[in-house]
Amino acid sequence: MTKRQRKNLIRIVFSALLLAVCAAIEHFTAVPPYVYTLIFAVPYLICGYDVLLSAVRNIFHGQMLDEQFLMSIATLGAFAIGKNAEAVFVMLFYQVGELFQSIAVGKSRKSIAALMDIRPDTAVVLRDGKEYEVSPEEVGVGETIVVRPGEKIPLDGTVTEGETTVNTSALTGESLPRTVTAGEKVISGSVNLSGLIYIRTGSIYSESTVSKILELVENSASKKAKAENFITRFARYYTPCVVIGACLVAVIPPLLYGEWGKWIGRALTFLVVSCPCALVISIPMSFFGGIGGASRKGILVKGATYLETLAGVKVFVFDKTGTLTKGSFTVSAIHPSKVSEGELLDLAAAAESHSNHPIAESIAIAHGKHIDESRIESIRELSGLGIEAVIDGRNISVGNGKLMEKAGADYHECHHAGTVIHIADGSEYLGHIVVSDVVKPESAGAVAALKKLGAEKTVMLTGDRKAVGEQAAAEIGVDEVHTELMPADKVAEVERLLAGNKSVAFVGDGINDAPVLSRADIGIAMGALGSDAAIEAADIVLMDDNPIKLPAAVKLARKTMRIVRQNVVFALSVKAIVLILSAFGITGMWLAVFADVGVMVLAILNAMRAMR
Repeated sequence: MTKRQRKNLIRIVFSALLLAVCAAIEHFTAVPPYVYTLIFAVPYLICGYDVLLSAVRNIFHGQMLDEQFLMSIATLGAFAIGKNAEAVFVMLFYQVGELFQSIAVGKSRKSIAALMDIRPDTAVVLRDGKEYEVSPEEVGVGETIVVRPGEKIPLDGTVTEGETTVNTSALTGESLPRTVTAGEKVISGSVNLSGLIYIRTGSIYSESTVSKILELVENSASKKAKAENFITRFARYYTPCVVIGACLVAVIPPLLYGEWGKWIGRALTFLVVSCPCALVISIPMSFFGGIGGASRKGILVKGATYLETLAGVKVFVFDKTGTLTKGSFTVSAIHPSKVSEGELLDLAAAAESHSNHPIAESIAIAHGKHIDESRIESIRELSGLGIEAVIDGRNISVGNGKLMEKAGADYHECHHAGTVIHIADGSEYLGHIVVSDVVKPESAGAVAALKKLGAEKTVMLTGDRKAVGEQAAAEIGVDEVHTELMPADKVAEVERLLAGNKSVAFVGDGINDAPVLSRADIGIAMGALGSDAAIEAADIVLMDDNPIKLPAAVKLARKTMRIVRQNVVFALSVKAIVLILSAFGITGMWLAVFADVGVMVLAILNAMRAMR
């Protein structure tokens, strides 16, 4: 519970104890009726002062006929006809429902503080041959900045001098570092991994990629439409109806039959009976059960609204890396030409043994054997090309096609999606190894299950190259794929899908996914490996990164909504019957209150089905 929820619980318990004391005083003493009213007013005001203040405030704002107004007029009416205990009990009942609703909705989402990790604090700018450390906002277009290994690139621009590898995973979702040389563009927020580079800035900080991502998150959250609280919507119609009904009961029968006091009393009883206490509790409790059932399955739902939204989603949009794929690179294929697979992998592993590059690590894992360092005479890393090494007296080249051309080796193009590592002995081509991200084994099943549940379209958005993205999409079975996207492009694609008037869910895991997670109707993040920013921006979190949990969440959301509808129909039906009986004086206030309690108990028992 939050601090505020604990205070409300204490207030409810204290008011309930005072109500019991007041009831005992009323039973064992004989004083004028107004004294009892004053005594019961103490627990009533302690419990319901905020409801009364809210009703008055809403009246001045032109929102008179809401549930606070109904609770206020009904309970004050009970005091007017001497039903003091009933008035306090009804207000207590309402506050219990509000507390359940507050717990079900949960805490508000926190600000996406993790996104600040991609915001560079300073920039080193070169002016008159000297380096100055300044704020990125102080760097103009066309100036030269210096970025050393391990530093974030503060502004977008073009490399003028130096070679390095940059990690763009926080921006594009692509976990494989990219090699950049002079003349190539780099984007702010990415991390310089290996070499010193000089960059000519192409934009000011406010127009840079990292600044736009932060702005997208802030604006996207404000655009996202949230479903209105059901009780508030219901009260817009229910409250005026019962108030009009009470007025009719108070006026029409006395005009025909007389006995104004009797019918005014019935009208006030009608108002007390009309309080939708059972309904107020049954709905949040139904959602509370659904949220609890989801948590047991490792699905964190941040509020009742998101279950309701998820139940109606027709379009599911996925990020690729880390969401539908593992986000870690492995050797997916070995194609020897002049040697065996084992020897080809052994030579590549030996050449890459001194590198901490993700590709080198994946080759070492695939090799899985000890590398005898005595076999290696020398290793020379060529930026943007690969590695040249002398192994067992042989001049081994391990790298891309450009390195093969440099070595004079007649290499073969590979059509497999992924990063291709060519190996040559001198000018003799030995073969190649394909390193690629691996599709999660559950991804295809999750997409197929969503289609069985009625998903009209599944879409994959990725910052990866076209060939990589299309192969993954074909393997997983999504209907549509868009590749080589920046965060702003992903938001634009989701905007396009939202324009089709279908509910859209986005599933992602990286900082770069935070803006689109916020913009979609429902944002779903991978919790185990996903970034803190994505988890904070999302409405639902799959805590073990397993995409098969997504169709499970959809099923649970739909089951919860069925239970909510059942509880609503049941509560309204009982309420309608009791209202009619009370209008004719057949039922009293206590019977009506106990009818509400019975409805509440049955609704809670029904809601508990969502826990299974």
